[in-house]
Amino acid sequence: MSAAPDAPYPRDPYHRDPYPRARPASRPSSAGPLLLAALIGVGFGAGVLWFVSPHLGRDAPHLNPNAVERVADPRSPLDSDEQRAVNLFKDCKDSVVNVDTVVRVRRGLNLGVQEQQTGTGSGFVWDEDGRIVTNFHVVKDAVTNGRGLRVVMSDRSTYDGQVIGTAPDYDLAVVQISAPKDKLKKIKVGHSSDLEVGQKVFAIGNPFALSLTMTSGIISALDREIESSTDRPITGVIQTDASINPGNSGGPLLDKDGRLIGVNTAITSPSGGNVGIGFAIPVDTVNSVVTELIQRGRILKPDLGVKFVDERRLRRAGFANGVMIQEVDPNGPAAKAGLHGLSQDPQTGDVEPGDLIVAINGEEVRKTADLGRILARFKVGDKVKVAYERAEKRAEVEVMLQGV
Repeated sequence: MSAAPDAPYPRDPYHRDPYPRARPASRPSSAGPLLLAALIGVGFGAGVLWFVSPHLGRDAPHLNPNAVERVADPRSPLDSDEQRAVNLFKDCKDSVVNVDTVVRVRRGLNLGVQEQQTGTGSGFVWDEDGRIVTNFHVVKDAVTNGRGLRVVMSDRSTYDGQVIGTAPDYDLAVVQISAPKDKLKKIKVGHSSDLEVGQKVFAIGNPFALSLTMTSGIISALDREIESSTDRPITGVIQTDASINPGNSGGPLLDKDGRLIGVNTAITSPSGGNVGIGFAIPVDTVNSVVTELIQRGRILKPDLGVKFVDERRLRRAGFANGVMIQEVDPNGPAAKAGLHGLSQDPQTGDVEPGDLIVAINGEEVRKTADLGRILARFKVGDKVKVAYERAEKRAEVEVMLQGV
């Protein structure tokens, strides 16, 4: 959710000019006498005002030239919840950063090259080696269009950033900066597997480019599903009513102990602003994906080791549901489990159907999107039970997922 430049105010729906200009007269004007009368009236009014102004307020009872500022009432001590929130912000703010995309432009012959900000989001310090975690959509412009990246720390010091790994399917990215160790306060990491609906959460980020803004709320729901920029599902997502707005993207969602439990990534809103429905990628997913990005710069997707028949072609062939294997990788997990792709009858030359996958771990697979959604919940090396149909008979095999 990178904050976009301010948009102009919307036009009147009926396109009326709020300040209509005078239109030329269609016949000779009689404004001369009226103008003279108006000038006389204005002059008379100004004269009266000049005469009475020194006397205005001289004897007014509501004015007091000896007025002094009021003494403020002392503040009562913070209650335990307030003090905990204050301490949390003080402890965590140095781990949160701005992540800005910039374009470098030349401003005349003598002004040199200057940076112009094109987007902004949030992020946080992952480790003491200068790695910053944020959303993929925050840095997408830098990846696809060659924009520069600028990371701004809590003390407003700035560093050039370099994208070292992206996971668009999870809307996550890792950015590298070269900053002194004393500037790099890594965030504390928690778990998302033991979260409960109703527990208190805090979000720190840079909504609308307003740096180091903290909001609070509760976990409104768990195990939500949202779509990534690649249209693949992100599962296990945390829903919160803590205020999340454009610019919060990539910032941390924290529990009451200041531990990272999610990465704020999206909102549901008809207006584009916060309406109390925000989403965060769960930290267990973040921890796994970020570690893999640091290791190899990309993540391996869990895969069966097969190619599938085009879905439209499959439906035209009369298969209403399921996903048919077109070809198996000879050394892949599906081949090792005994699954078959399309084949040709050696006598007739007719093409024989491949195995039709109809369920994974008991969950129905009606189309290719279902298969992708289900497999996205697993990791490379996990074993799944694949139910398939062959020659109108149903069977099931166990397949260990490989990485691609």
